[in-house]
Amino acid sequence: MEQGLIFDIKRYSINDGPGIRATLFFKGCPLHCRWCHNPESIAPQSQKLFSAAKCLGCGECAKVCPAGACTLTPSGMITDPVRCILCGRCAALCPTLATQLSGRYYRVDELLAILEKERHLFDQSGGGVTCSGGEPLQQSPFLRELLIACGQRQLHRAVDTSGLAPWEVIAAIAAHTDLFLYDLKLINSERHRQYTGVDNGLILANLQRLAEQGAALQIRLPLIGGVNLDDANIEATARCVAALAGEKKIVNLLPFHDVARGKDQKLGQERNLLGMYAPTPADIEGVIAIFAAHGLTTTLGG
Repeated sequence: MEQGLIFDIKRYSINDGPGIRATLFFKGCPLHCRWCHNPESIAPQSQKLFSAAKCLGCGECAKVCPAGACTLTPSGMITDPVRCILCGRCAALCPTLATQLSGRYYRVDELLAILEKERHLFDQSGGGVTCSGGEPLQQSPFLRELLIACGQRQLHRAVDTSGLAPWEVIAAIAAHTDLFLYDLKLINSERHRQYTGVDNGLILANLQRLAEQGAALQIRLPLIGGVNLDDANIEATARCVAALAGEKKIVNLLPFHDVARGKDQKLGQERNLLGMYAPTPADIEGVIAIFAAHGLTTTLGG
């Protein structure tokens, strides 16, 4: 039986597809978007997060660490990343959640047991389960097994994806997906590589093929001032979406907000967000107008 590495499960989600949903956040992503709101999602393995401000200095983590990786110092707990085996014992005992483990493996039946507890909300609201990330396609065998099991239980299935995967992978997942939430970052390939680390040729090609095959699609567009909020990119994005086969796609606008700095600190890393800013109401109105001119409906959030 396949296992999947999940770093968060969000219940009562109302921004990841229709109705009230449970969103499963898969770990691992082939993109390295500079503005990423979930930096803990990028690495394809479990990670330890530590908040020095929450640490009481109780020393319990050092006592239970089987590898001797945790050391209590006058300035707080320090973890030796070479010795740490990511067993999670320190996180399990931490009274203030100063130490947390991001990412644990689940079997399909474990996730189904969690989802079944939310079924009454799904049924009442027309909701379901959304597989997000990270990039769920990075764990495609497990994702496919999970989607099949959800389909057998008549749970609505959405997959939030960047679309960066071989077409064969996407086609196999599409056969068991009721809705794709498809992320578009930038249309210009060079700028896409500059801000995400990868070319967008395959992303755009896969989007077009999904549309041609009649897959249910909603487009998700992060709005990051200083990156993709310029009229040229928005206009190019609107043209791209309007030209997709089938019915006009709804576009979910996702305004940038600087919430990831705290997560970066817990991961012991820094990112350069210089020049990035949240869009103003006037910026958002301008984006909505451009999409409307192409016959496209937009929403704020999912």
